[in-house]
Amino acid sequence: MAVPSLPLNDGRAMPALGFGVYQLDAAATPDVVGRAIRAGYRSIDTAAIYGNEAGVGCAIREAEVARDDLFVTTKVWNDRQGRDATLAAFDESLARLGLDHVDLYLIHWPCPLRDLYVETWRALAELRRSGRARSIGVSNFSAAHLERIVGETGVVPAVNQIELHPHFQQAALRAVHAQLGIVTESWSPLGQGRELADPVLAAIARAHGRSPAQVVLRWHIQSGLVAIPKTATPARIAENLAVFDFVLDDAEMARIGGLDRAAGRIGPDPETFG
Repeated sequence: MAVPSLPLNDGRAMPALGFGVYQLDAAATPDVVGRAIRAGYRSIDTAAIYGNEAGVGCAIREAEVARDDLFVTTKVWNDRQGRDATLAAFDESLARLGLDHVDLYLIHWPCPLRDLYVETWRALAELRRSGRARSIGVSNFSAAHLERIVGETGVVPAVNQIELHPHFQQAALRAVHAQLGIVTESWSPLGQGRELADPVLAAIARAHGRSPAQVVLRWHIQSGLVAIPKTATPARIAENLAVFDFVLDDAEMARIGGLDRAAGRIGPDPETFG
């Protein structure tokens, strides 16, 4: 079954389920990403800091899928913020990927203490105007960070990629995204595996004859989110994609909604990181 797409505020669209390559060994990346593409993934999410852009590019070149049918995301790292550094970092990412454009380019973290994210955002707007970054967005931005870049540049991100899983659902930030027309993309959608032992999710999974991971990914999809699970295990590559042939009912969605915790964050705090 083909992965459905979500419309972006710039007139483009992106797949609702993608393949993340965070912490994927560079040497293994061509094989693992190639497997994912053959399994049916059409969205690949990498970043300069992951050290595996070249492997992603290799997999894309070897794939029997047209480039226009793939959605490739990468990100500028914290130490390359600022206009000139960002533009140079983008060129380096394109070279490693071996591509003439990316479908989505993100500021990886706001790094507010460095106070370069507005200037960096202006650089991304330049890249979008050039066509080398078809869509642009941010990652780990708070409502205040979003308000500032939109207020100072007039350019609304297409996407904000944030930590989001059943135990950290970010409802307030998602409401801001909805108001601004920004797609919410979930990193660590499975809570780095911590979600999978939750008894509520396990019970729902048993009711559907599915795995807890499939239930969590289905929750993301039905919540209108983009999810980018990462796995190097061939069976799980296929399993994570098989979430479009069942539906969670309202009661099940509500039970998962009840798992949200204010202290559920696993990753760094965007206000201080970087």
